[in-house]
Amino acid sequence: MNLKEFRFHKEHDWVRVDGDVGTFGITDYAQETLGDIVYVELPAEGETLTAGEPYAEVESVKAVSEIFAPVSGSVVEFNQVAIDAPEIINESPYEHGWLVRVKLSNRTELDELMTAEEYEAMLAQTEE
Repeated sequence: MNLKEFRFHKEHDWVRVDGDVGTFGITDYAQETLGDIVYVELPAEGETLTAGEPYAEVESVKAVSEIFAPVSGSVVEFNQVAIDAPEIINESPYEHGWLVRVKLSNRTELDELMTAEEYEAMLAQTEE
């Protein structure tokens, strides 16, 4: 998995853009911190998401956590597999465990997000 094509939000969420659609998910760090994920609640198709605002909930054996939208847009697809088998988020956070696909409404918001290198540097500071 080449994380160079991803952008990262400080709340440990990611977006990967293909054309005018962004795929959202949570980072490996986030799923590891949460522990075993047992339930996920995702928005319906057509819902509008706002950058930096919660759009989903993930429940693990440890806690319930809000998931924040890295950029704004309208949901065009949600991952039914993640709803039916939420452990896929733990097993494959960057590939099969994605959460939603969103038609982007403001591509300039991507400039506010971190590159993979910047995100890794933030994690390194957190662990010190």
